[in-house]
Amino acid sequence: MAKNPTTADNRRGRPPTRGLQPRRAKAAPAASSSADIEDLAPAVHGAAAAAAPAALRAQLLRWYDTHRRDLPWRRASGGEEERAYAVWVSEVMLQQTRVPVVVGYYERWMARWPTVRSLAAATQEEVNEMWAGLGYYRRARFLLEGAKQIIEKGEFPRTASALREVRGIGDYTAGAIASIAFNEAVPVVDGNVVRVISRLYAIADNPKESSTVKRFWELAGQLVDPLRPGDFNQAMMELGATLCSKTKPGCSECPVSSHCQALALSLENPAVQVTDFPRVVPKVKPRSDFAAVCVVQIAQGLEEEMTDAKGNADLFLLIKRPEEGLLAGLWEFPLVLVDEGKTDSLNRRKAMDKYLTKLLSIDMEWKSDVILREDVGEHVHIFSHIRLAMYVELMIINLKDGVDRLCKKEDDNTKLKFADESSVESMGLTSGIRKVYNMVKAFKEKRLSVSERGQVPTRKRSRRLKQ
Repeated sequence: MAKNPTTADNRRGRPPTRGLQPRRAKAAPAASSSADIEDLAPAVHGAAAAAAPAALRAQLLRWYDTHRRDLPWRRASGGEEERAYAVWVSEVMLQQTRVPVVVGYYERWMARWPTVRSLAAATQEEVNEMWAGLGYYRRARFLLEGAKQIIEKGEFPRTASALREVRGIGDYTAGAIASIAFNEAVPVVDGNVVRVISRLYAIADNPKESSTVKRFWELAGQLVDPLRPGDFNQAMMELGATLCSKTKPGCSECPVSSHCQALALSLENPAVQVTDFPRVVPKVKPRSDFAAVCVVQIAQGLEEEMTDAKGNADLFLLIKRPEEGLLAGLWEFPLVLVDEGKTDSLNRRKAMDKYLTKLLSIDMEWKSDVILREDVGEHVHIFSHIRLAMYVELMIINLKDGVDRLCKKEDDNTKLKFADESSVESMGLTSGIRKVYNMVKAFKEKRLSVSERGQVPTRKRSRRLKQ
């Protein structure tokens, strides 16, 4: 491809070159390993530069037609709106999630909600259950809210600009839907496209800076094929996801390697590698949070109407998170953040007792007994910006009165529910809370196994929540 490293021009106060014409390289810089990478690019002029976009498009599309992966959202049938809905769901799921993981979720989602109208009729809890395990749950909430908005307006938006008006649809998703479903000649820029363009143009600038991001969009817009924009955008993403990988690019098999400025630089100067592009930006270290998590199991004393058809009287206390913020609206076991210096068992239990006492009205002496309370273990869950260490304990309560007597109050931000084991098994818990539940389950099975072998551990004395 003709080279277009415009950033150095911008730094020197000169207007950037237009199209795909690069600036002229400095005289004989290749021998210096400390030279600016952008200054090492050979110049391409005239007809070769003008023909480069057309040649690249043709080569890339031929490769895509032959090598594209067979993915379920690419086989979506029906009209343009059905295709647009399929693209929308798949692209939202693919954000921050690998393709092999998404395939199963996508197929289950489309089997349950095959149209935007059917999705709009769903509840947030149903959507959360279907989404459980994919992470970044705000995406699921935006999908539902966007579907309701589209149904209210009466038609599916057909242009990128109109799609951006839908709740949760940004530039990338709007471009993907508009180009793939409605054949609008608009670009898309995701992580894969950034990597491809960075190498095609040898862009050494910080890919996270707004000026560089803007430049990626401009270059992607210049490259997009006017006749097959959807296929071209998918081809760019496919190339970045397969051959043009982060650490082991398959340059010898790349259909556009003859246009790649990063490859040309690496062949001329051993100090330059294709993988130098895009620049690796150190990630911000996630903050460390610490939490006490108490799995409260209610063992006996249930009202008749609270017992399931199998006669299983064991219920688990679940708390619904606030509707805004991290993991908004999702269910979890009682969880309290604690200071790093107070992660010992005594301080954690004090914090949890205070939380449960505020949340519930439990007269431990007259209404119930804590028949078991033991530490289970620690689980570290990594969010994009938080490292959460969860210290897990199991508390089994034997109630003398009904579960409804536990509820002291239910304010606007907190909701409670009691779920039996089968319900907990099937409900949409986050992967972190699911891990906590599985830890407790394994802990109880181990205790049972020990008991069955006649090695019954000494039961700890009943403890009371501090009132």
